[in-house]
Amino acid sequence: MIELKDQMNQTIRLEKTPERIVSLVPSQTELLYDLGLGDKVVGITKFCIHPEAWFRSKTRVGGTKNVNHEVIASLKPDLIIGNKEENAESDIESLKMHYSVYMSDIFTVNDALKMIKDLGDITAKKQEADRMATMISQDFQAFPEVSGSVLYLIWADPFMAAGDHTFIGDLIQRFGLKNVIAGADVRYAELTSEQIRSLNPDYLFLSSEPFPFKETHAAELAELTNAKIYFTDGEMFSWYGSRMTLMKPYFTELRSQMKDNLQ
Repeated sequence: MIELKDQMNQTIRLEKTPERIVSLVPSQTELLYDLGLGDKVVGITKFCIHPEAWFRSKTRVGGTKNVNHEVIASLKPDLIIGNKEENAESDIESLKMHYSVYMSDIFTVNDALKMIKDLGDITAKKQEADRMATMISQDFQAFPEVSGSVLYLIWADPFMAAGDHTFIGDLIQRFGLKNVIAGADVRYAELTSEQIRSLNPDYLFLSSEPFPFKETHAAELAELTNAKIYFTDGEMFSWYGSRMTLMKPYFTELRSQMKDNLQ
């Protein structure tokens, strides 16, 4: 018997190690691959683009917000892996009526490390997960830092920015930057052009996902602020899971670019 509580404090009970797993979260799909669960994962979403071999070969069960319950049923999963923010509550509640569902709820690096260990425990990959979590933890103990303030945009029309109580916000803080919308009542704030102008950050980060910012957006925003504008890899700022093993070198390179531009 396998028994543990997920990050929404729901108890997961399994008679044996899961043999048929469906993942509804792109970053956690990549984690399952890197834990060596290739023969156990039977279904992923259309947004689970890493690894490419899985994206091309695994059965797709819809999107993260609109899963296809009939396709999931046909796969006969004994474990479904979801996330509070990325998946629709109605979908998850319906799936829980028929399957064991592990739900993550990620706000910080430490939350992500706990999730990695949980999935290692539940899939009989404890050694691999613990080793990965230890490596990530060591990276963040000596994480690169810069100084200044930043606005991290995730969407345009309307402009939306990541705030406090988000994984992105935690990474921004660990990178040494002050989030100019820290303290906002919402995790993701909708902003007008006038508000962006008044916030006056030192840096403006334009994420590659979920909205693919282009040079035209950078030019528009350059009219609003004197901030130095950088196109950032959204996966490096928001994919909690094994992608975190690549974050230290990415942020080290980003710091180098930012310092070069200050000279």
